[in-house]
Amino acid sequence: MTSAERRAGMSLAAIFALRMLGLFLILPVFAVHAAGIPGGDNLTLVGLAIGAYGLTQACLQIAYGAASDRFGRKPVIVFGLVLFVVGSIVAALADSIHMIIAGRVLQGAGAISAAVTALAADLTRDQHRTKVMAMIGSSIGLVFALSMVAAPLLYAAIGMDGIFWLTAVLAFGAIGVLLWVVPEAPPVPRANGGRFIDVLRDGQLMRLNFGVFALHLIQTTMWVMVPAALVSSGGLPVPEHWKVYLPAVLLSFVVMVPAVIVAERRNLMKPVFNAAVGLLALVQFGLWLVGDGLIPLALLLTLFFVAFNVLEATQPSWISRIAPAHAKGTALGVYNTLQSIGLFLGGLLGGWLGQRFGAGAVSLFCGVLALAWLVLSTSMNPPPVRVAPAPARD
Repeated sequence: MTSAERRAGMSLAAIFALRMLGLFLILPVFAVHAAGIPGGDNLTLVGLAIGAYGLTQACLQIAYGAASDRFGRKPVIVFGLVLFVVGSIVAALADSIHMIIAGRVLQGAGAISAAVTALAADLTRDQHRTKVMAMIGSSIGLVFALSMVAAPLLYAAIGMDGIFWLTAVLAFGAIGVLLWVVPEAPPVPRANGGRFIDVLRDGQLMRLNFGVFALHLIQTTMWVMVPAALVSSGGLPVPEHWKVYLPAVLLSFVVMVPAVIVAERRNLMKPVFNAAVGLLALVQFGLWLVGDGLIPLALLLTLFFVAFNVLEATQPSWISRIAPAHAKGTALGVYNTLQSIGLFLGGLLGGWLGQRFGAGAVSLFCGVLALAWLVLSTSMNPPPVRVAPAPARD
């Protein structure tokens, strides 16, 4: 990669990480905090406060992606980050669950994922794009693991309002990174904006959209059941769950990085991609059959993170390569919308299945869903990687 591509990848990954850290820090402690504020005894409102971000983000991803095709990536990203900062401040100043919900709605309205991913595609050549997407996906995984460790400590030190203020500061820092560190993108066809119908008519794009929906539905559904399983069958109290999550995430990177390099350099995107989907299905059936005990859970979670990180790196790269140039932001907007819907529905479906039929039914359902995805993915054919020369100035 050129120095500009490395700088683009690292800086855009930092923007994702700064934004996602603020969101993840809330998850392990918010339900406990909510019990002490007006309206926090209503679990439906507590769940809405947690999920409202994903719901509003799902509603606006396509609009942000299309706007970035028309007006440019950076202005749209700045606008979204400003909304995120405002939402964080509203939540920090909230004195009731209803104001926190309002703040979370505003946070979700800063739905910049599609625009950031499109900017990453603009700034990288085909043969290095998956590496940059892997940087972004890896930063999210690392931030998730970090938040599991840091959230209880930060909550004890600065409280929930302090965490929301920290979230605002991190997002404000992301604006600075975007404006002063991320390279300027080359011009792309944006005169008429992205055409939504061009995306819906593309069978490969829609199969990838189903895939990201399934992946994130499975991810969220798993986390409805896995923490309880670590406590009940693994004998690990909640404050010590990071001892499983952190090594699992780090070990998964050791496997993910070579897999991504092989997929790019040897033009083996399809077999690597299908292997990751198959591994995801294997993990779900493993949780269904042998998901009791600390060691099996730790091993299966490590394999899950391997599959998850490979898919998080390869799917956006694949979409950016096959999407029409004039509709790249729109295509990624649809992709991120389905991702957000999967996150939102995963929690609801996982809770309903677990309550009605038990944890085994949750894993079995996820395994069948992953198998359906594998069947669809076998009919996909990524375009060959175009090896472009490095810019002369670099």
